[in-house]
Amino acid sequence: MTKELTVLFVTPEAVPFAKTGGLADVAGTLPLALQRQGLKLQVIMPLYGMIKQGEHSLSLVAENLKANLGPNLLEFNLFKATSGGVPFYFVERDEFYERSQLYGTSRGDYFDNLERYTFLARSLLPICLALDLKPDIVHCHDWQSALVPVYMKTDWSWLAPMADSASVFTIHNLAYQGLFDRAKFPLLGLDWSLFSIDGLEYYDSINLLKGGIMFADTITTVSRQYSREIQTPEFGYGLEGVLQSRAAVLTGIVNGVDYSNWDPATDPLLVANYHPQSLAGKAKNKQALMEKYGLASKLAAAPLLGMISRLADQKGFDLVASVLPKLLAQDVTLVILGTGEEKYHQLLTQEAQKYPGKLGVKIAYDNTLAHLIEAGADLFLMPSRYEPCGLNQIYSMKYGTIPVVRATGGLVDTVEPVDLAKGTGTGFQFEEYSPEAFLAALQAAISAYQNKSLWSKLMQNAMAQDFSWETSARAYLELYHQTLKRKTTEIRRAL
Repeated sequence: MTKELTVLFVTPEAVPFAKTGGLADVAGTLPLALQRQGLKLQVIMPLYGMIKQGEHSLSLVAENLKANLGPNLLEFNLFKATSGGVPFYFVERDEFYERSQLYGTSRGDYFDNLERYTFLARSLLPICLALDLKPDIVHCHDWQSALVPVYMKTDWSWLAPMADSASVFTIHNLAYQGLFDRAKFPLLGLDWSLFSIDGLEYYDSINLLKGGIMFADTITTVSRQYSREIQTPEFGYGLEGVLQSRAAVLTGIVNGVDYSNWDPATDPLLVANYHPQSLAGKAKNKQALMEKYGLASKLAAAPLLGMISRLADQKGFDLVASVLPKLLAQDVTLVILGTGEEKYHQLLTQEAQKYPGKLGVKIAYDNTLAHLIEAGADLFLMPSRYEPCGLNQIYSMKYGTIPVVRATGGLVDTVEPVDLAKGTGTGFQFEEYSPEAFLAALQAAISAYQNKSLWSKLMQNAMAQDFSWETSARAYLELYHQTLKRKTTEIRRAL
């Protein structure tokens, strides 16, 4: 009989507690799917102010635990809540985590992010000792937890309960690497020999993400295509050589989605529910969405385009800004929801004033409105410069909202290009990152929308897709076993 694996997630964010992007969806829902596969899961993350202020049933499980930050021993408390039967543990140290946002404001990152997430990593060992946790796998996510694999291979390598544990490190977005001044290296508590080309040094700075890549037993990314792309200069952000050197333990697993939260047939946040055999409710959601954004009712029969996104260069908003005049000269409407870079806050707000009744913009995070956009829009736009996986294109397809995407990363793995002659495919793709290519894809989609029988077929194709977490969870389960087997082999060779 196969041993029940114990897996410990270390993450900077997770739904339903704290979220800035897709990482939170993965870290909050993958553990539930893994638990259904028979694994024992725990999740560790910071206790942010928004979690304390939210409607979560938190209980104190340990007080006055201590973890190092450089030469200092700092105290923290540990709280617990559950989600879907999975225990989530929260590191409380208000000095670091009692902030209005997770990582920074629209004006920039918090000045002490190195200290904040070094402390999160350092808290892992005392938490395991306090709770008597002996994880088989420690699964870390992005630069904020990248120091954990480093400590597991150095300071903790012979310490119970970590001596027999293996690390898996998932890169959700390679562009965010955790770069800090070398003068702060002593805060990590590591020997200076690790500030090297084979360690955490990167052009005379500290690179936390590089540390995770170099020291993890297994590295994953969130789509097959992205795992290949990040080994190239175009998408490697300076780490392509490092990733190539570890290609033997690098793999891509496409993110799944939690259809219990994202299904138009059961979604409680919609004006009306609908399913592939009865689509009438979608029109009611479209009407409600247009009213919400103050769009012109005379354009109700025209295609409604939607975007829910971090407002950033990565997400293609420079392309959006470039095509707006030609796009909105037509009988179409567009709604945008998101927060991000201040320049796009200002630009999109100004553009909405120029196109009243046709362009609606809300600078906010609004989960209820996000669900309404997925249901009410006819087309969903993701013109990303790069996209490690992406989730909104998957949500969109489930809601019969046809995605228009750039052919990159997880968008390639999840969206099948439309063949108009055959009526196959689930979305429209463009390859060249240019306003012209984006506009051409939009024109093709808008034209196809006019053919109601074709459009109905595309909606049916899209809604039939299944990206539930179960498939991805099985892939992770296999990966965990492979990782432990490889580590056991390496230990035997070393002996």
